[in-house]
Amino acid sequence: MATGQIDLEAEYNNRARVPEHPEIISGWMADASAYRAARSDAALDQPYGDKPRQVFDMFPAHPGTPEQPRTALFLHGGYWQALDKTAFSHMARGLNAHGFDVAVANYSLCPDVEIGDIITEMQALASHLWRTYGKPLLVYGHSAGGHLAAALMATDWTAHDLPEALVDRAMPISGLFDLTPLIPTSINTALKLTAESALAVSPLTWPVPAAGRFSAVVGGDESSEYLRQSRDLASRWHGPGLEGELDIQAGANHFTVINPLADPGSALTRSLARLGG
Repeated sequence: MATGQIDLEAEYNNRARVPEHPEIISGWMADASAYRAARSDAALDQPYGDKPRQVFDMFPAHPGTPEQPRTALFLHGGYWQALDKTAFSHMARGLNAHGFDVAVANYSLCPDVEIGDIITEMQALASHLWRTYGKPLLVYGHSAGGHLAAALMATDWTAHDLPEALVDRAMPISGLFDLTPLIPTSINTALKLTAESALAVSPLTWPVPAAGRFSAVVGGDESSEYLRQSRDLASRWHGPGLEGELDIQAGANHFTVINPLADPGSALTRSLARLGG
């Protein structure tokens, strides 16, 4: 939990912290559009539910690459209230070159739904991917997507009549795992979190995953609270069958930290591929 006289608004308002974020997001959109145009074999807007945003894009592995044991799933950020998959298609490029089929997800947004509803949607998508492709998942997500990636790894899949190890590999990037500090901030206007509901959707309050491997990634230039959140996950998620690490990306801010995922040769992409291999 946040302590002392921390300015939570300043700590969690990433757009204010990074004034150049509009240019970065515009670059994402251009790169994503170019990648979709280059991948005529992609299956776009595949449904996993009945609501308009319950769709995903599937980018198959590049031909000739070795088949991997997991399907990869990328979950976008935007504080559960903004953006969509069309800005992140290029996040599949790195893993596609390493033999992974990559699903890039959409989900409903707050305030039309609550964060708990979004978690349920992502659980439904994970179930759909398992039933469709027959492989466990490597889940990686950014910001709100990092939170959702951790939530999927911490899900008790046996309660859904699914394999216990359905999501046994995850890379939450710049994720939030304790949502209570958001309550007094402007971010909560759309989220409508209460003390009770924030705890209920915070993966750090859930039972620790019994097994698997994860990497909690965060930019070295992010706020002290974002750094704390990733440190907390890396330190609290441990057990006999669970391996994790903290990966602080030097010089990266909240928005630039994911850019290396579009590069098959980047250290971050190689780390992600090893995690899922």
